[in-house]
Amino acid sequence: MAYLKIIRPINLLLLLLVQYVIKFGFLEPLGVDTAMDTFDFVLLVVATLSIAAAGNVINDIQDVGIDLINKPKKVQIGKKISEKRAYNFYIILNVLGVASGFYLANRLGHPGLSAVFIIISALLYSYAVYLRLFLFVSNLVVSFLVATSLLVLVVFDIYPAITTATMELQVTASKVILWYAGCAFYINLIREIIKDIQDINGDKKGGRNTLPIFLGRTRTTTLVFVMGVFILVGILWFAYEFLYQFIWVAGYFMFLVGGPLLYFCIKSWNTTTPKDYKIMSVMLKIVMFTGVCSLPFFAEILNV
Repeated sequence: MAYLKIIRPINLLLLLLVQYVIKFGFLEPLGVDTAMDTFDFVLLVVATLSIAAAGNVINDIQDVGIDLINKPKKVQIGKKISEKRAYNFYIILNVLGVASGFYLANRLGHPGLSAVFIIISALLYSYAVYLRLFLFVSNLVVSFLVATSLLVLVVFDIYPAITTATMELQVTASKVILWYAGCAFYINLIREIIKDIQDINGDKKGGRNTLPIFLGRTRTTTLVFVMGVFILVGILWFAYEFLYQFIWVAGYFMFLVGGPLLYFCIKSWNTTTPKDYKIMSVMLKIVMFTGVCSLPFFAEILNV
């Protein structure tokens, strides 16, 4: 159970959902020519989930001291798992992820694409060990890596299958995925800032320089509120401007994506307790979940 906890199974399940919906809920119903069959997709999932899990493990290893301050009851390493065993687990997950990615890239006839998984693994390690010392850089890196969990479908499923005859639809599908990746980047960036607000005490003692430490908790919370309002207005504008012919899709965006965002904005305006910040973080996870689940609608819209 301790090993399961340090790999963040809920986050991994969300990552699996993202990739499944893109592959089987968007690309296939849209009729896009793709390169991966079901076995290839399993290899991609194994590679991305293993490397993501490894990133969570190395993050927990590096954060033991800080987590003992911020969330002592949730610390597993040093209590239920020794640091040595955690490192071995980290290495096994990385080897499994990179090996699966290498095998996938060779099956697709593009062995050079295996470098993607090596780079992601290196970035996750750098984030845990070095980049957290730099103001805002770590937030950007983590959010970028979240966005890449969507973009790998473009790299491994669309790019190897591009031909002149099918390029137009493939480019259209890639643009849609790119927009979703951009939104995932932005929403996760807000969530990373909220996590920094929650962890401000431990981060101070750990010598880290985060936005809440640099700007103060109140100003950072105001920044989070502004960022939340910005994307809420953007989603409502998008639904009004481009989805007015599809009432049910527009309603989905306004109520199931915009609704949790509105609640998030209200909470961020008058937040006062650690519980409020936790609720805000959960709201953003819900937004990411409902946002991903909206992707199949665009397969129907683009086929009209």
